Amino acid sequence: MSKSKVQALRAGEFLLSVGNGGISMEKIVLAAGSAFPAGQVLAFNAKTKEHDKYDPANADLKKAAGILYAPESERLEPAPAAMVARLSEAVASQLTGLDDAAAAALAAQFIVMR
Repeated sequence: MSKSKVQALRAGEFLLSVGNGGISMEKIVLAAGSAFPAGQVLAFNAKTKEHDKYDPANADLKKAAGILYAPESERLEPAPAAMVARLSEAVASQLTGLDDAAAAALAAQFIVMR
């Protein structure tokens, strides 16, 4: 019986390129809740002023805003995090929660899927 394990994505592993000088990144407040993997597509909730998992079925979270840079563990309170927000290239197959609508919203922010 095999005892091999699959390693989760490390911080930024889904990125192919980013803009110079940190222009691609943004500091955000991540909503309290379950753990998020690196590469999770995020949406901004204007009501709570926090970022959470992109969810096209939820009116507050239906527009993708960026991609979580590093994995985040479960939180009881909102916490600071880093998000890829613009001017970058990402490996689409390594992102969590990506659909056509999210890809289009991210493309409008010059986040290109490869």
